[in-house]
Amino acid sequence: MRKTFASILVAGSVLIATAETVAAASHEKVTVAYFREWPTANQVAQAEKWYDEALGVTVEWRPFNTGVEMAEAMVAGEVDIAYSMGVVPFALAVTAGAPIKVVGVAVDTGGADNCVIYKKEAIDRANAHELEGRKVAVPLNTVTHYKMLRSLDFLGVDVAKVEVTDMSPHDIDDAFLRGELAMGCSWGGPLRRMKGQGWELLSANEQDRLGIRAFDVIAVTNAFAAEHPEMVTGFLAVTDRAIDYLDDEPEAAKPVIAEAAGMTPRESEIVLSLFDFYTRDDQLTERWMGGGVQTFLKEVADFFEQQGEIDAALDDYSASVDASFYEKAD
Repeated sequence: MRKTFASILVAGSVLIATAETVAAASHEKVTVAYFREWPTANQVAQAEKWYDEALGVTVEWRPFNTGVEMAEAMVAGEVDIAYSMGVVPFALAVTAGAPIKVVGVAVDTGGADNCVIYKKEAIDRANAHELEGRKVAVPLNTVTHYKMLRSLDFLGVDVAKVEVTDMSPHDIDDAFLRGELAMGCSWGGPLRRMKGQGWELLSANEQDRLGIRAFDVIAVTNAFAAEHPEMVTGFLAVTDRAIDYLDDEPEAAKPVIAEAAGMTPRESEIVLSLFDFYTRDDQLTERWMGGGVQTFLKEVADFFEQQGEIDAALDDYSASVDASFYEKAD
C-alpha cells in the first residue's frame, strides 16, 4: 500500500509547478470532476446547465473512478473543481503539498461505502482475523480505505498480513462477483451489487458508534480560487439551489439525478437515501466548515501516519479549508 501512495506523491510534486503556471490562463471553460454511479443533489444543476448559466462559461463534467485520480488531475491543472472528492484523498493530497483547498462539504455519505465479505466465506466480525492471508480489494487512499483500516484495527486484524490490492470500484465489483476476493470495499453502484452477494463486515451504524465518519468535500485548486473567486461562490450558490430543489420537488429531481448518475431510478434512490446534503447555514457551523472539517483532516492524516501509510501529517490543516466563499454565497 505504501509503495502505491509514494508513487502518487512523486507524480504530484512534479506537477505542482504546472498547476501554478495554469493559473494565468483565462477560463472560457470550467472543468468539474465527479463520480459516476454516485447520485448527488447537484446533478440536477449539472444536467439542466444551471452552473453554466450562473458562471457564464461552459462547465465540463469529467468522470473519475476515485478521489485520488481527482486530486492528481487538479494538481496537473486539468480540473478546476472537484465535487464529492473524498475527505481522505483530499487530506493525503494536501499533506503531500497539493495546491488545493476545501470550500464546502459535498455530501455526508453515511453507509454509502463499506466492506463486504463474499458469501462463500465463513467470516464475520467475530472471526475477522481470518482475513489475514486473504485477498481484499479497495481503492487506496480513499474514504473507503480509511474506513476499512479503522474497521480492521477495531476488530484486531493485522492489516500487514492481509493481501490488500488497489483496484477501481468497478474492477472490485467484477472481481468480487467472480469470487476472487474474500472481501471487497467500495461505494455507490458497485457496493450495491456486492451486497447482493455477501454481507458487511461492520454496519454503517456500528462504524458510526466507533466514530468512523465519512464525507466528501467540494475542492478547488488554489489557482482557480485566486483567479476566479466569484465563480467559486457562484458554484456553491447553484449547488445550494439544487439541494433546495431536491428537498422541495423530490419527484421531479430524482429521475434527473438518476440519469446524470448513470443509474436506474430505483438504484439511484437507494443510494441517495443514504446521503445528507447541507446548504450555507449548516455548512458554516462548527461541525463542518467552522472547525469540524479541519479537525477531521488532521485526525485522518494522523491515523495514516500511525498506520505507516505516510511519513508525517501536517501540524495543522486550517490553511486547506476556506469558508469565505460560502460566507459570500446567497
